[in-house]
Amino acid sequence: MIGYISDNLLIPILDFFYGLVPSYGLAIVALTIVIRLALFPLSAGSIRSARRMRIAQPVMQKRQAEIKTRYANNPQKQQEELGNLMKEFGSPLAGCLPLLVQMPILFALFATLRGSPFADVPYLVNLKILPSEQIAAIEPKPFTSPRHSIFVTETDHFPVVATLPGGTKLGTGDKVKINLQTLSGEKFGNLLNRFEDGSKFAAQWKVTKGEGIVNVTSDGTVQAISPGDATVEGKIPGIAARSGFLFIKALGQVGFYVDGAINWDIAILVGGFGLTLLISQTLSGQGMPANPQQSTANKITPIMITGMFLFFPLPAGVLLYMVIANIFQALQTFLLSREELPENLQKILNDQLNQQGKDPLPVTTLGTSERLPFEPKSGK
Repeated sequence: MIGYISDNLLIPILDFFYGLVPSYGLAIVALTIVIRLALFPLSAGSIRSARRMRIAQPVMQKRQAEIKTRYANNPQKQQEELGNLMKEFGSPLAGCLPLLVQMPILFALFATLRGSPFADVPYLVNLKILPSEQIAAIEPKPFTSPRHSIFVTETDHFPVVATLPGGTKLGTGDKVKINLQTLSGEKFGNLLNRFEDGSKFAAQWKVTKGEGIVNVTSDGTVQAISPGDATVEGKIPGIAARSGFLFIKALGQVGFYVDGAINWDIAILVGGFGLTLLISQTLSGQGMPANPQQSTANKITPIMITGMFLFFPLPAGVLLYMVIANIFQALQTFLLSREELPENLQKILNDQLNQQGKDPLPVTTLGTSERLPFEPKSGK
C-alpha cells in the first residue's frame, strides 16, 4: 500500500512541482506543504480532540469515579451513565482515528524522500549458504525484494525489484545472478541502455556481511564459497542525492558526524527540527491551565528526539521535510488553540484558569461549528 501511494500519488506530485521549478529542494518543500494541507482536516481533528481532552480529563476522571461508586451494584446503569459522559465530553480515543488514517500517507511520504531521486537506493539480499550435499533437499522459494521507484532522468522513473528465481538458499559452489528488473519483467540493464546517461545508474554490488562466504561481481553474480549467512547489497545512485539546496550540501547526505568531520548542514536541520517541535508543543499548551508534568515533558521530549536524530541515519531531504512539516504543525496548532470551545468546556477551562489566577485566552471569531477556509464543512 505504501509503495502504491508513493508511485501513484506522491511521485506524480513531485514530478509536477519539479516541472514548474527544476529544484528538488523546492519540490520537497512544495510536496510537504501539499500533503500537510491535504491532511489538515485529519490532523486538526486530533489537535482539537487533544485540546478538549486536556481540559475535560480532570472532570471526567472525577465523574467516572463517582459513577462507578454510585452504581457499583448496577452494571447496566453504570455503563449507561459512562456512555452519557462520553457523549457530553467526547471519547479520549477520538483523536486516534485521524492519526491512524493519515499514517499510510505519511509513511509513504517518508519512504519517497528516503529513496530515489533524493538518496541512493540499496537492494539487500540475505543469503544462506549450505553444504552442497544438503541443498538438493531444499525446496526453492523465489525471492523478490520490495520495489523502489528508480529515477534515471529528472522525469523518467520505473518501479524496480531485485529477484532470485531460485531463492536465497544456495549450495557451496553455486553461482547465481541477482536480477534487477521492472515490474513488467524488463531487465534494469536493458532499460538503462535506452537512456544516454543510463549507465551511471547501474547498481554497485558489494558484500556487506559474510566476506569469505560469498563473492559478488559488478553485475550482481554471486559465487557461494562456504557455508554460512551473508548479505549482498546492490546500490543504485539517486539522481538528486548529491544535489544541494540553500545551505544543504547534498539532499542524500546522511549523518551529523562522518569520517571525522561535522556536517553542519545536517546539524542545522536537526536543530531546526528540535526548535520547531518545541514551539509546536509550547503552542499546544497556550491558554491551558498550568501542568508542571506536561510542561517538563514538552521541554524534555524535543531535546531527546533531537539528540536521537543527530546520530540516526536520515538523509538531508527527509530532515528538510520534517522541519517544514513541523513549521506547518506549529502554525496549525496556533490557529486551533485560539478556537472557541464548546460552552461546557469553556466553563470548565475558565474555572481551572480562575483557580490558578489566570485570565482566559481571547478566542478568534472562528466558532466551534466553523472551519478554516480549506477544511470541509462539518459539525463539531
